[in-house]
Order: sequence, then C-alpha cells, then structure tokens
Amino acid sequence: MGRFVKVARESELPENDGTYVEVEGNRIALFNLGGEIYALDNACTHLGGPLSQGRVKEGEVECPWHGSRFDIRTGEVKLFPAREDVATYKVRATADDVEVEV
Repeated sequence: MGRFVKVARESELPENDGTYVEVEGNRIALFNLGGEIYALDNACTHLGGPLSQGRVKEGEVECPWHGSRFDIRTGEVKLFPAREDVATYKVRATADDVEVEV
C-alpha cells in the first residue's frame, strides 16, 4: 500500500485542463473535472506524449502527439493509436490540498 503525498492546491488547478506534477519519480497528470480531481500517468501509452498538455473534452484527454484519447476517470483507452490503458492514481482532497497515493 502506498502513501498519500501533497502535490497541489485544488484552487490552483484549472477546470477541464491538465497540470503536470512530479512526485518521487512519478510523472503525473492532474485533471480537474467539475471540481473532482483525477490523476493519471503523464505519458501516453502509445509513444509517451505528455497527457497533461492534451486537450480535455467530455471527460477524456487527447494526447497532443498522435491523438490517442483516454478516459480521465479510469485511464481506459478510447481512441487509437494507443492500445493500452494509462495507469491511474488514487487522489484525495483535504481542504485545499490535493494528495496522490504513490
């Protein structure tokens, strides 16, 4: 079982956009969807594109390199060329602190 580490302040995370954080060697993309915070590996499973820089639409993030899309809530691949889901992290918010389990 991992431990939770503070990675951001919820008030600083823009809605429907990605934010990049690095925690103990883990490169993580944070997404604020209507006040709910989600965390995914930042690297697209196709060729490693930075998901935190991708366009967010209807709960999915599109890789800026080749257009693969992933469900932000589950990490499930929704559009090729990626064929593997992206890993997700457990998130908890306490007051304004956002913590991710690593």
